[in-house]
Amino acid sequence: MPGGRLTQQERQQIALGLADSLPYAEIARRLDRPTSTITREVLRNGGPTAYRADLAHRATERRAHRRRPTSTRGVESAPQPHGRDAEAMAEYEETFTTVLMASGLNKMSARVLTCLFTDDSGSLTASQLAQHLQVSPASISKAIAFLESQSLVRRERDERRRDRYVVDNELFYQATIASARANDQLVETARQGVAILGPHTPAANRLENIARFLDFMSESITRAAEQARAVLHTKPEATSIGTAQPGPDHG
Repeated sequence: MPGGRLTQQERQQIALGLADSLPYAEIARRLDRPTSTITREVLRNGGPTAYRADLAHRATERRAHRRRPTSTRGVESAPQPHGRDAEAMAEYEETFTTVLMASGLNKMSARVLTCLFTDDSGSLTASQLAQHLQVSPASISKAIAFLESQSLVRRERDERRRDRYVVDNELFYQATIASARANDQLVETARQGVAILGPHTPAANRLENIARFLDFMSESITRAAEQARAVLHTKPEATSIGTAQPGPDHG
């Protein structure tokens, strides 16, 4: 039933849908499930090319058995801030991680980024990340190195001279600008090919059109990011009737 755990029969239907190259949304519609449930199920169990219903079902059962004895202790020993529901938070972190993976991040980088985004401070040490995610410091270090290379996190030193890894609103702007500029080398190389292949030849025309397209997209994204940058520095402000309106964050 929608909202409950996937059954083995549903997993078999997922496998059949993947074999038929159906999109996740269509598989979800046929099973009367949220698309996010199907996406998370597939990515957690090998991806669309390696998913097997029987292995996925057994793996889910093993994870459930491992979590059951520790989940209650975890909630009691580490109460959630602001009265948040621990189980709902765990489910949300898993969903957010899955969506980040679908956008191209590897699993550990997605888990680290989710952890930072859902922490109120947006700033954690490697030790805190490793403890929260129950992984080795080496795994955290590798994920952080990748995220830094993509301008998705930044490193700061705290008063105890520990490295802290930070996400903030400005990083979205910086990552967008970096992404827009990532094709500059491809544009340059394509235009070098135009001269070598000869003007007005089919191959040269193809490369020139690619270069023009990427140039246009880069300029458009950069311009849009500059115009939208202010949105990243707004915060909800309560009005007299208790609704939230965006307003500038003046620090």
